[in-house]
Amino acid sequence: MSAVDADGDAAAAWPADALEVGRVADAWGVKGWLKIQPFSADPQALLGSRRWFVKPPEEGPLAGPSRAAARYPTSLSIAQARPHGDGVVAQAAGIDDRNAAEALRGARLYVARSGFPAAGKDEYYWVDLIGLGVVNREGEPLGTVRGLLDTGAHAVLQVQAQDGPDVVGKERLIPFVAAYIDDVDLAGRVIKVDWGLDF
Repeated sequence: MSAVDADGDAAAAWPADALEVGRVADAWGVKGWLKIQPFSADPQALLGSRRWFVKPPEEGPLAGPSRAAARYPTSLSIAQARPHGDGVVAQAAGIDDRNAAEALRGARLYVARSGFPAAGKDEYYWVDLIGLGVVNREGEPLGTVRGLLDTGAHAVLQVQAQDGPDVVGKERLIPFVAAYIDDVDLAGRVIKVDWGLDF
């Protein structure tokens, strides 16, 4: 028996470049709308995609006994999605009432990376920066981007330092602003920065 998505169609193939972009926080209203907690302050990947891929919640309070037995669709066909407060609300085909929407609470949502809207000039998706090497103007390796922090004013690169006698486990925090970032070469997988080894 083949898997089906929420609107009864044969489930779309899980994309090789699927990235988790949010969670179903709760039902919204009584007509089956979903309240989504996006993982980005600018949830364009969610808003721009008409097919969301679904995995059940991880272990935790939302994955209690009733949730473990619940059946989740492999994907949702999105009829409408729009920003709402600090989240997103969406209507999916086949999710027609509050009970059906509540049954998806905690579900992890994925979209294909290839479906993300194109980033503007000098704009980057965080997911594309993670794993890039970081070197300074002198060509000295500073480490690898392991994450980003959003300080409100700007993002900060969390750079795991290269292994060495004095830097095991050391993390550098480099503001992701033009004053310190000289170049981002996604194809070459490296970020060039104005940053010293002793910072």
